[in-house]
Amino acid sequence: MASDDDKRQRPVLVYDGDCAFCTSCVRLLERIRPEAEIVAWQLADLNELGVTEEQAAAAVQWVEIDGTVRSGHEAIAASLSAAGRFWKIVGRAILLPGISSLAAKAYRLVADNRYRLPGGTPACAVNDGDRRRS
Repeated sequence: MASDDDKRQRPVLVYDGDCAFCTSCVRLLERIRPEAEIVAWQLADLNELGVTEEQAAAAVQWVEIDGTVRSGHEAIAASLSAAGRFWKIVGRAILLPGISSLAAKAYRLVADNRYRLPGGTPACAVNDGDRRRS
């Protein structure tokens, strides 16, 4: 059992560090400075975070200090909500009824086609097994 000193002090955003598109998006996110640790899943202790490799490969993950995990568009909304005032409003708006379902579809469309987007490479492609799990 972890002591209070070992307890995570900030939420963690876990992304696919092998994907150039995802890495480019994280670099943009870092510019707005969310109050969070941002780490590639390939370098993270996924067991400690409570995230499986399959989950991390399929979608960005947000892990709260208390261990609550959010995936996909909800992870993006949480990371924006952890930034400045304007971004907090955007993050909350993404989760509004009606907008949330559209944001989920948009996230999945982008995630499934990230290798085709600017900055994407064949390494960015999500395999069919990952798509079925997400």
